[in-house]
Amino acid sequence: MNPRFWQTKLAAPDQLLLTPAQIAQRNTETFSLQSEMQSLHSLPAQYNKAELTAIIQSVSKVATTARFYTDGTALTPQHWQHYLSLLALEQVQAVNPLRFALVVKRTALRAFPSRDRVVNEQGNADLDRFAETALFPADAVAVLHSSADKQWLLVRSFNYTGWVQAADVAIGSKQQVLAYTEQQPFIVVAGAKVYTAFNPQQAAVSELQLDMGVRLPLLSAAELGFSVHGQNPVASHIVQLPLRLADGSLSFSPALLPLSADVQQGYLPFTPGNILAQAFKFLGERYGWGHDYNGRDCTGFISEIFRSFGLLMPRNSGQQGMGAYGRNIRFGADSSAADKQAALAQLQAGDLLYFPGHVALYLGTVNGQPFMIHDVNTLLYPHSDGSIYRGTLNGVAVTPLLPLYATEQQSYFDAMYAIKSLR
Repeated sequence: MNPRFWQTKLAAPDQLLLTPAQIAQRNTETFSLQSEMQSLHSLPAQYNKAELTAIIQSVSKVATTARFYTDGTALTPQHWQHYLSLLALEQVQAVNPLRFALVVKRTALRAFPSRDRVVNEQGNADLDRFAETALFPADAVAVLHSSADKQWLLVRSFNYTGWVQAADVAIGSKQQVLAYTEQQPFIVVAGAKVYTAFNPQQAAVSELQLDMGVRLPLLSAAELGFSVHGQNPVASHIVQLPLRLADGSLSFSPALLPLSADVQQGYLPFTPGNILAQAFKFLGERYGWGHDYNGRDCTGFISEIFRSFGLLMPRNSGQQGMGAYGRNIRFGADSSAADKQAALAQLQAGDLLYFPGHVALYLGTVNGQPFMIHDVNTLLYPHSDGSIYRGTLNGVAVTPLLPLYATEQQSYFDAMYAIKSLR
């Protein structure tokens, strides 16, 4: 459970695996290979009625299996009709121009424009099936549509589409929004979470949570003077944050990040030692399906680690694991245990292991046993009598690979279908 234990096993912990220019090229390749990823620059100016209706219906679908509220009440056709009515499909126009916005606070991206929690027939209250992912302050989105009550917006980020609360984003011009995301110089959040300094003058940017990988424009005291919200910035970074005005439009405000905060000017160097260091910064964080519980799930965990180096990835584990970007080893029904053992023997720390619905980051071996760090909900392993223990981890933890099960029928080793390296 200690990063130094694994870092000392690295032959070259400070080896630069990809330069910033190579990372930019990798991102370009990833966008070209992964249809679920789309640059906001390349989105059309508008969608027609059929196009936008298809997008809405692809995001907000009635489940094909039973769903329940957390009190055990089953969702009926009437419940589903209520959620469908929130989509405001009748308000889709013949021509629907896109708007653009910046996220002003961490916000949930959901399958329906509702905060209702819905679970499957297993009833695991930690797995809200309306939760998709999260967006962070300074994330750029295209705004496609509004809910019937105007309290939610359907937005497209670079790798996902879903509903966010309108109060958590600020609408600006496309040029204004996208120019902000490319502004130089910039600060990247390297810690799991950091917070802006308290200030009594601008509550919206006071003690604002910023998650790993968030990129913010860096300002200077020469530009702003030596008082930012009543504090001298001599011991702080001055960053520019998006601000939502009363009418929902976009403005900007400076804020201070203490020099003690775990941030980096520019992206972190992409080295084996840094990959492990970033992963362990989440150790013990509560698991959050779809970034629920102010945390993240297995793919969010992986995505935020690599985002701190500037590497962008698809949102879902299947999209990542089956994706053609990076260097990939695939396993199919005809792959033998020997094939997988041989592949495991060639793994390098920081490589990614993919299982149905799950991903983990490889750390190294101890006495021939591969270990991984991952953000995981359930814990399954066989007893000596062959029965399966079922428990809960519900957090980021270091575990061995071989004794653990992905499901009650299949071990992680047997379920593993891909290994990916981003080196």
